[in-house]
Amino acid sequence: QVQLVESGGGLVQAGGSLRLSCAASGRTFSSFAMAWFRQAPGKEREFVGSITWSGASTTYADSVKGRFTISGDNAKNTVYLQMNSLKPEDTAIYYCAAGPSLYGIRRKPDYWGQGTQVTVST
Repeated sequence: QVQLVESGGGLVQAGGSLRLSCAASGRTFSSFAMAWFRQAPGKEREFVGSITWSGASTTYADSVKGRFTISGDNAKNTVYLQMNSLKPEDTAIYYCAAGPSLYGIRRKPDYWGQGTQVTVST
């Protein structure tokens, strides 16, 4: 049973930082890519960024490029999303996902976490 468990969400002021974690378990993820998505109230879920399990490659949505960084710790089976210079428009539920490839995961992840709320106040 694959499990992705996010943590680290919360309330932060604009300009602040948060780090989200995604702990993966239930199978070997070495052939997978990992990604973060988010869904704001009333909006569709959108891609934030992805990383190969090795950590060698990453991709980001234009809206977060230069502010957010994805990294991983293979020993802990954990992926992180470091979010800096947060804006109110970053407010959303953030989801971790696992999928077939760095770019393929954007279209069809295989597994999802339950999400963690991030709220950025003005």
